[in-house]
Amino acid sequence: MKANDDKKHRNKPNRLSNSEILTILIAFHLNGMRNLKHFYVFYVSKHMNEEFPTLVSYSRFVELQQKVALPLVLFLKTCRMGKCTSISFIDSTALKVCHIKREHSNKVFDGIAIKGKSTLGCFFGFKLHIIINDKGEILSFVITQANVDDRKPLSMESFIHNISGKLYADRGYISQKLAEILFVDGIHFVAKMRNNMKGGELPLQDRVMLRKRAVIESVNDELKNICQIEHTRHRSFANFITNLIAGLLAYSFLGKKLYAKSPAILVYSVIKYILQLKIYENYKNIYKIALRND
Repeated sequence: MKANDDKKHRNKPNRLSNSEILTILIAFHLNGMRNLKHFYVFYVSKHMNEEFPTLVSYSRFVELQQKVALPLVLFLKTCRMGKCTSISFIDSTALKVCHIKREHSNKVFDGIAIKGKSTLGCFFGFKLHIIINDKGEILSFVITQANVDDRKPLSMESFIHNISGKLYADRGYISQKLAEILFVDGIHFVAKMRNNMKGGELPLQDRVMLRKRAVIESVNDELKNICQIEHTRHRSFANFITNLIAGLLAYSFLGKKLYAKSPAILVYSVIKYILQLKIYENYKNIYKIALRND
């Protein structure tokens, strides 16, 4: 079909529907294979012909997956986000798009990705900021450039509009002004105190929950190593976004998620364990008495 510039353009209707493309992308992130091409060519094309009878070539599939970026975001935002339980954790993680030594030769993300610094050193790429509840479910997320301050997304209404109760963070988020702004929005911001800070100690419950904040580090680890939201083989920014959102969706389908127990549940678990020990000791004493009688 000819366009206005008198050049031939492909205008063939898609054989794969958006739902099929979305399903294949989520299945890839849950399958465990590290390469989308190998997953599509050697698994989907050979073992899933009945589920997807109108498969296209891999190069065509890469072109089509850019068109499902918006449906992926809508599906994640409307159907797969967790519910706030009044106990939330926030953290950011680095998304590297290439090795730091190749930042100047990278053309795919030229003018988009920026050099940043994390606790593990310098990197070239973006930052993913996420908020999870105590059940390990993602409540909100936002993608920023690598040099953006971790506290800046908290000033975005779209990032915290469904968050309430207590929000636990590390020392990098400490800001008195930010805590006052969040308090007006119904969020009690709790962060670890620096050694040189003056003021009263945190309540025992907050100190216990700050120790449980490490669960969000485990969530970031699962997103990178199980759901594979980070790799350096992207050939366009659109595919980078599609891969990231599909990975977040795949995480929402994981069966068993990490969660942080509240102090009350921890106390109950300890009491239950002690009672079980006492019951075991009683049975042990009864068994000894029975042996003596024999």
